[in-house]
Amino acid sequence: MGRLFGTDGARGVAITELTCELAMQIGRAAALVLTRKMNHKPMIYIGKDTRISSDILEAALAAGICSVGANAELLGVVPTPAVATLVRLNAADAGVMISASHNSVEFNGIKLFSSTGYKLSDEIEEEIEALILDHPEQIKLQSHTNVGRISVYQDAQRDYIRYIQKAIHTDLKGLRVALDCANGSASATAKKLFEGMGAEVLMVCDQPDGSNINADCGSTHTENLMEFVPEHQCDLGLAFDGDADRCLAVDEKGELVDGDKLIAIFAKAYKDQNKLKNNAAVVTVMTNLGFQHFAAAAGIDVVVASVGDRYVLEKMLDGGYNIGGEQSGHIIFLDEATTGDGQLSGAKLMEIMAQTGKKLSELATVMEHFPQVMINVKIAAKDREMWKNDPDITGLIAKREEELGDTGRILVRESGTEPLIRVMLEGRDFRLINTFAMEIADKIREKVGR
Repeated sequence: MGRLFGTDGARGVAITELTCELAMQIGRAAALVLTRKMNHKPMIYIGKDTRISSDILEAALAAGICSVGANAELLGVVPTPAVATLVRLNAADAGVMISASHNSVEFNGIKLFSSTGYKLSDEIEEEIEALILDHPEQIKLQSHTNVGRISVYQDAQRDYIRYIQKAIHTDLKGLRVALDCANGSASATAKKLFEGMGAEVLMVCDQPDGSNINADCGSTHTENLMEFVPEHQCDLGLAFDGDADRCLAVDEKGELVDGDKLIAIFAKAYKDQNKLKNNAAVVTVMTNLGFQHFAAAAGIDVVVASVGDRYVLEKMLDGGYNIGGEQSGHIIFLDEATTGDGQLSGAKLMEIMAQTGKKLSELATVMEHFPQVMINVKIAAKDREMWKNDPDITGLIAKREEELGDTGRILVRESGTEPLIRVMLEGRDFRLINTFAMEIADKIREKVGR
């Protein structure tokens, strides 16, 4: 993990950790690194979510970009995948999204996209980091008429909506859907997008006020949507996160359909339609064991990546696969998109429902979900990676792995976006894995926890 960039861009408490000064420097360095071989004045798009701090960071980023001679065009409030899509469609030179995704309002983040619409590689992010942290004297500021201009992309939301609608080839008329927008970016696009495809839409948590993004709503808090869907006789519910690059679903009975089950539904549908490239789906080490059983029964190969959508994408590009994603609902359809897109995922799911005539609860039976326990242990930033060298911790993990054998698994890893160690256990015996998970978490807390 880099010094500024984690698995999903730079992130921290807005203004005090992710400061205006740092945002300006990221804007300057990114503009220089991403556009250094161009013989024209570069154009860089900037999108944002609905956090109160996003306007402030937008101003700092735009100032940084323009101060080194590039132009900044403001997309306004849009989903993260809209930045990636519009950069690619309009041949912009780079894109920036201001968002901390599913995190609470005090956090914010900066995600960078190349001219191809892909998130930056580790190597390019490290080059930007080095310019900011090690060689700031190499950042040359412009003056006079060599500085850049700031403009506004008036139709960013409309153009993104039209692109997603063109990717869906079945009328969604007759489907009643509840859309939980997490008071985030989807609030600006979801209603028009899904109504435009014929669906009957009920909106939930679509009134952002700058402070309520992800607050007890969206893909990280699906409880209210799980009640709302059956109460209002919806065919399904879709829950997005703050920047709408994730999607989880709720079936007509109010049961959650997580990212693993969604990928299984998509992979099976693609295989049935002879659209599953190289007969494989890409998932992560966190994917439920039940997915492996589903894939084996369906004759689908499973490719496993490290946690983080950038690593899923790397595997997809390397192997020529077109479906991949994470349990969290970060799903990539590489035929249409270069990053996870929650609204595209939701539309694809409804397309399958419309084509098959099946209820979501029936589609979700494609995969058995093994019991899973996840415990987060907070750590200090200075204590990152220390647990890996503690024999008491590693010895306990090894002992419990041996006891589980083939009936379950243990995965202990650090979060790429927060100061946490995640302890995850899976297996058919819930009581056993829950006991083991608490035991391992307690040991980590005792040795390196806060």
